[in-house]
Amino acid sequence: MADRRLEPDTPELRARWGSFAWSKDNAKQAKVIVARYPAGRQRSAVMPLLDLAQRQVGAETNTQGWLPIPVMEYVAAYLDMPVIRVVEVATFYFMYNLVPVGKFHVQVCGTTPCMLRGSDHIMAACKKRGMQIGHVSADGLWTLTEVECMGNCASAPMVQINDDNYEDLTAERIDAVLDALAAGKTPKAGTQEPGRHTVEPLGGPTTLKDMVTANHDYRGDW
Repeated sequence: MADRRLEPDTPELRARWGSFAWSKDNAKQAKVIVARYPAGRQRSAVMPLLDLAQRQVGAETNTQGWLPIPVMEYVAAYLDMPVIRVVEVATFYFMYNLVPVGKFHVQVCGTTPCMLRGSDHIMAACKKRGMQIGHVSADGLWTLTEVECMGNCASAPMVQINDDNYEDLTAERIDAVLDALAAGKTPKAGTQEPGRHTVEPLGGPTTLKDMVTANHDYRGDW
């Protein structure tokens, strides 16, 4: 797992992010988000607002985005809640980046199903390109993180890069994905297995075949 820590609150950090405020578009979006919650429960908007703030930081830095302490303070003030409560949320959920990341945050699953299906080869392919766990690459493109299960065990091994999952990977397939991203292209997300749409078996279903085209009720057959 990645080391979960806050970026030190330095004068340089304050100089860069101390004046953070919503962009014009995000100010409108923040009001829409808060309005979803009933009166007296506006603090429940902390999670989507942290995501919005992280994305704004990402847009300003041409990265996947992260949450400097002054940005979390801004969200806390916006919701009139203690800063520590916002920090507790941000540090608990792995969807929030607590330190600077690259343009592409490459999160490699290393849990048992992915490991048995070759996640070590995926990690090696990433490191071969100069990525180091927990660091931003010299060109600013990549941050590499090893994570725990992200729920794609049936199409292991998998990697999440920013908002997309890439599954059924091999070293060659992850190289193709990374090459496309580096070239400014948008590689196909999801399974990388030719002929596979989601996680259905290759060659088509072998059981419950009547449910492929209709919601067949098998109870009478049993």
